[in-house]
Amino acid sequence: MVYIPGGSFIMGSPESEKRRFHTESPQHQVILQPFYMSKYPITQDQYLAIMGKNPSYFKGGNRPFENGITSRDFPTPCSLFPVLCSLFSVPHYLLKMKNSPNINPNQNPEKQPQMLNPNGAKIILGTPSSDSLVVPLAPSPTTMFGPRGACLISETGPLWVADTGHHRLLGWRKFPEIDTQPADWVIGQSDFSQEGQNANGTTTAATVSVPTGICACGEGLAVADAWNHRVLIWKQLPEDNNVPADIVLGQADFSQNESNRGQPETAADRMHWPYGVVYHQGKLWVADTGNRRVLMWHQLPEVNGQPADLVLGQANMSFRDENGGSEATAASMRWPHAITFWGNNVPQQYGDRLIVTDAGNNRVMIWDAIPTENNQPCSVVLGQSQFNTVQLNQGVYFPSAASLSMPYGVAAVANWLIVADTANSRLLGWRDTVDIGTPAVALIGQSDFQSKGENALSLYPTRQSLCWPYGISVCGNTAVIADSGNNRVLLWSLNQDLRKDTIYSTY
Repeated sequence: MVYIPGGSFIMGSPESEKRRFHTESPQHQVILQPFYMSKYPITQDQYLAIMGKNPSYFKGGNRPFENGITSRDFPTPCSLFPVLCSLFSVPHYLLKMKNSPNINPNQNPEKQPQMLNPNGAKIILGTPSSDSLVVPLAPSPTTMFGPRGACLISETGPLWVADTGHHRLLGWRKFPEIDTQPADWVIGQSDFSQEGQNANGTTTAATVSVPTGICACGEGLAVADAWNHRVLIWKQLPEDNNVPADIVLGQADFSQNESNRGQPETAADRMHWPYGVVYHQGKLWVADTGNRRVLMWHQLPEVNGQPADLVLGQANMSFRDENGGSEATAASMRWPHAITFWGNNVPQQYGDRLIVTDAGNNRVMIWDAIPTENNQPCSVVLGQSQFNTVQLNQGVYFPSAASLSMPYGVAAVANWLIVADTANSRLLGWRDTVDIGTPAVALIGQSDFQSKGENALSLYPTRQSLCWPYGISVCGNTAVIADSGNNRVLLWSLNQDLRKDTIYSTY
């Protein structure tokens, strides 16, 4: 065995790299713990001696074993697992892997309040892959590829999903009743079988490129059309295929799609990769992610390209450096992604708190009241112990109840705050008041706060598991989760404790 020391590297690509994809952002540090690796390939005789079988294609006792290994292959009980990890070059941290693909990651021994029904999602949308690997799926009325956002307009529907990887919006007329129920409407493509940025053509009022955030907006709908560097607004809810949007923000008109309108600097009427959008109490809020800021309009915009009225994360409307060009502070942002408001239906002293997930700084920012000035600092951060620390999982490999790794989604449910801790493949819950670094008290998607495996390290996704959840919203008694890494959307009932109060939420 050869000892491999731990270390770190930068994952992701810089914004200047040509032909990069949206999943390569933001660049972030990855920390690896030390592990041991076999110096030589494992022979078929060695594999046979331990496993009792030899499924190799090219037989020969001294030939390398070449047919792969999965968690299904491990003996149960898994007394030989440490040996196998050494033989097959598996890092020692995988000793936490679960043996059964049917394990419920939420049935953990820790006494935690349950945010969602422990039996798992009520409805799953998105046809699963034919095997355990998550691969791009051909577009159809039942498939999705990396959906990043979903919005249930009312408890009976309609439901709209940002099918991000297929560059389209999918709509269900009513609340879906069965798994993999086909969508009724598509916006962004000529039909359900097509895909491609802007329908492989020019940018219009009915095309999208990497759509992400989506929310109810007055009587209509708003979508963060990220790679067209704009937000689209429908004044009325679309009820057909390819209904064109009425208003565009970030661009002068519907035909334009350059970041910051083709200029090196930004302004109040420009955007660069807007990923999040929410409409709250008559105000529109946008996470202008690539410009490292959040924009607010005091009223729902009425004309194309209308400039924002307030900015958070930057000193003024023309700045766009990450963390304001310096280290992280209570006012700065690196990769703001989602926005919500926490405070409805809780005691009055809690107020109406603004929440922003700052994924690039691995934290959630909380303002005790709605900001009224540009660059107003937040009051509290979750996921870090100080305003100027930014490391994922606070600088260690395994997470904790107080750490985060690229949190992208957020929802508020009565006195609960639910965060999609995306790179840890879990949801975390905080209740009532919080202070800097307060640990979460509830968990979904992992067996304990120290685990982080995709689908809880099971071979296949289950009704209770998560793989890189990007978006979460709540409507009535249903949490809507964009389980992006599993190419699906989960409609998951709130647990009884959360149903006692009702809600406002977004992602």
